[in-house]
Amino acid sequence: MSIAIRTTLLRTTVVAAATALCAAISTLPARALDAQWCKDVHIRFFVGGAEGDAFGTIVYNGAKQAAADLGPKVDYIFSGWDVEKMVQQLREAVAVKPNGIAMMGHPGEDAIMPLAEQAHKDGIKMMYQNVPVPKVTAAFGGGYVGAQQEQQGRALGAEAFKLGGLKSGDKAIMIGPFDNESRGARERGTVAALKEAGVDVVQINSVPEWAADPNLAIPVITAALLNNPNVKAVGYPGGQLLGNVPTYMQAAGRKPGDIFNFGFDTSPQIVEGFKGGWVQLTADQQPFMQGYLPILSLCQQVVLGLAPMNVDTGAGFVTPQNYEIVSELAKQALR
Repeated sequence: MSIAIRTTLLRTTVVAAATALCAAISTLPARALDAQWCKDVHIRFFVGGAEGDAFGTIVYNGAKQAAADLGPKVDYIFSGWDVEKMVQQLREAVAVKPNGIAMMGHPGEDAIMPLAEQAHKDGIKMMYQNVPVPKVTAAFGGGYVGAQQEQQGRALGAEAFKLGGLKSGDKAIMIGPFDNESRGARERGTVAALKEAGVDVVQINSVPEWAADPNLAIPVITAALLNNPNVKAVGYPGGQLLGNVPTYMQAAGRKPGDIFNFGFDTSPQIVEGFKGGWVQLTADQQPFMQGYLPILSLCQQVVLGLAPMNVDTGAGFVTPQNYEIVSELAKQALR
């Protein structure tokens, strides 16, 4: 056979194969391309906080938007940041056998592991948000959407040291859920970064009730400030407490700018804190994405057979110099 004939046959074969492939693709269901393509999927989504919680509301808004865009039936679970309640609610969610569950990682690896195993056996797809559970996902699958806790905490500590003009020997207060192995990794990271820079850090253990009602922390924070009159900086574990900084400072007789107040998240209250000179730094972890993306990923896993998403939502820092960029979205509980 001549080279010309072989070349012609090869071209004919390639064209025929391409034509057959295009024909096969055209016969695939167009379901994934239609609006509401996830409408037959049932999901249980853990918001984390109570209804109306500053941080949880942004997560909830992200989840609601994903549900509106994609069409799944979503049951929203509110836990008031109570890890024992979350575990019981997860047990109930697995028993219902939805197609997918988006779970907050706050209860930690040991508490979640047996329930994740049962979900895996039952064919339930899993996603986790806000607090990573790498051992669980390695054992039984699932993805994670949220900031990397220790990494973000360390970064905030380093940034607070720099922007706050702190120096070795200065004293700071750091508030956080230090007794929670998984969730407390972030604040422990902040403490580590500050201590490595030579800062003397007073640690205050926070409780879930403070997130639901930040005013409950007034006596503890006020006492800490009065007992440490030379403190230069105070760090807070979330948007609920950081947004209440004016109340804490005024209760302790402090004025805007007397103390470098820093923490995590954005909210309408934190925007006002920046505007009034009470808040100097916050780390943004984009909670809207922590609501939207787990539902999107569960839909993709169930309907399209795609792998679970893993997304680091840590976005950097908000300061008095740039807070206006996110202020309007924060006021709408979208950022």
